[in-house]
Amino acid sequence: QVQLEESGGGLVQSGGSLRLSCAASGRSFTRYAMGWFRQAPGLDRQFVAAVNWNGGTTYYADSVKGRFTISRDNAKNTVYLQMNSLKPEDTAVYYCAAVQGLPKSQSYEYPYWGQGTQVTVSS
Repeated sequence: QVQLEESGGGLVQSGGSLRLSCAASGRSFTRYAMGWFRQAPGLDRQFVAAVNWNGGTTYYADSVKGRFTISRDNAKNTVYLQMNSLKPEDTAVYYCAAVQGLPKSQSYEYPYWGQGTQVTVSS
């Protein structure tokens, strides 16, 4: 029902900032809660942040709370992840995901996924 495409990944120094974007195709973007996940080498896919249909409710993993901000622009069918104060342990492939209804924190609860974008934070 929806296709997702991330952009904005890249290489950044420790302490720097980066903003990821996820563009969604099709109609009824507001039917979906949106999430960001990441997967570092050798680790499982990890919840990062999620946002409800209108952006009024957000959730964050403890590891990124206070540093990352998830937001959405429904007029543009786009969700964002603003990443500040980046650390080397933030290095991972970051994935955008969509689920109808309420936000979720487990990857298996999201049926729709983007292809991922690499974020590398150097020391």
